Amino acid sequence: MALDKDTVARIARLARLKVPEEELGTLAGELSGIFAWIEQLNEIDTRDVEPLSSVSDVTLPLRTDKVTDGGIAAKVLANAPGGAVYIDPSDRNAGGFFTVPKVVE
Repeated sequence: MALDKDTVARIARLARLKVPEEELGTLAGELSGIFAWIEQLNEIDTRDVEPLSSVSDVTLPLRTDKVTDGGIAAKVLANAPGGAVYIDPSDRNAGGFFTVPKVVE
């Protein structure tokens, strides 16, 4: 499928792209080459080809899905710039928090 300058200009306008007039010819040639390659790919019969999810036939090991806090809240909060508060996580009503400036009045 060969594209001319007018078609490329229309595509550029529809895509809201500003393409200088002197580049339309070059762009038309490049797009025509891309469409020729796509047409070549469409000629291949892929009816008996299974979909591919990975190039290697390897099953990745799964880990147990359990929630952890990492157990290093005090270390993480120690890196916070001033004002971070750490409360012992064994207190079920509290935990470690970052303090931030108020952003809503």
